[in-house]
Order: sequence, then C-alpha cells, then structure tokens
Amino acid sequence: MPATKIPVIETRRLVLRGPEAEDYPDFKATFSSYRSRFMGGPLNAYEAWMLYAAEIGHWEIRGYGMWMIHDRETDETYGMAGGWKPAKWPEAEIAWIIWPDKAGQGYALEATNAVRNYLYGTMGWEGAVSYLDPKNLDSIRLAERLGAKKDKEAPTVDGHDVVYRHPSPAALKDSQLAHGIDMEISHYADPLFKPKGYALD
Repeated sequence: MPATKIPVIETRRLVLRGPEAEDYPDFKATFSSYRSRFMGGPLNAYEAWMLYAAEIGHWEIRGYGMWMIHDRETDETYGMAGGWKPAKWPEAEIAWIIWPDKAGQGYALEATNAVRNYLYGTMGWEGAVSYLDPKNLDSIRLAERLGAKKDKEAPTVDGHDVVYRHPSPAALKDSQLAHGIDMEISHYADPLFKPKGYALD
C-alpha cells in the first residue's frame, strides 16, 4: 500500500483511482501492444512491469501521478490519465492512454478534463503541457479539443516529440472552451448518442 494517499476523482461515468496490483494485466496488455507505439512501446514483460512500478512510485516522489480510469458501474478499467514528470522532463505534463478496445467513447476526454481540473483547482498547477509524438494524431486531436495549442518554442523531451500547451486555469474559468468540453462529455454520456466516423480518442 503506497504511503501517499492517492485521491479519488469521480465524473459522470468514471471513477479515477490510483494504480493497484489488480490493474496491471490491462496495463501490460496495452503497453505490450501496438497501441503503445507512441509511448516507447511495445514493451516486453520486464519493461512493462518496470513502467508500472514507476507509475506507482511517481506518486511517492512527486505527490501526483497517473490515475487508473474505471467505469462507475462495472469498475472495469479503461486506461490511465494524470500528471507525469519523470527526471529531466522539462515541465510537468498531463498524459493519458486508453485501452485499444475502449477508444472512441469519450473516456479519454472525460478523464483528462477531470484530471486537469483537479491538478489546477486542488493542486494549484498554473499550467501544463502534453508531450506528444507528431504521428499520434488521436492524442493531438484530444489535446486540441482540450484547448491545448502547439508550442514551438517549448523544449521537448528528446527532440522527437511536439509540445502542446494547455490553457491556464484563468483562461479556462467560465470560458466557452470549458463549456464546450462539458457539452461534449455530456453527449458521450447520453446512451442515445452514437457518434459515427473515426474514433476521436
């Protein structure tokens, strides 16, 4: 049991909790798959285990980290979202990944928006970035839907990523963007809403 008390975040459809041992098989399956190609994967069994241990340890070191995304009704895991800043990262980032078979249902948008609101409102962050592979169009679309804009002047992690800078708490407060995000999330939560076309997250 980690010494750090990891907070729980609840949304209309989701419960975000700290990563636990029983969540590892889904994590390993995703990071051993093609889905993780933009996050340093696919990983072998040892690498996946070490990364999962780092996910948990990050909470101890930084006081924040990645939450596991659970369904409110079934407790099934859908992916992860949270704050992330390994050693030598230029800035703290907001990161996410959704399991391959759960994409396109708005879970990444709902979870990442809730995480950002928590990091801004409760933890006092004044901003954040997301470091994205320029070929990861799904995550770039999601970052843009969250209001993040490409920052060409910001230092990258390794020179092979692009930096998307999230709007500040002041810019988000009572903004058209914030209301638009809430509206899109409510559409996905509507059981009659059946989006067509390419999965957006």
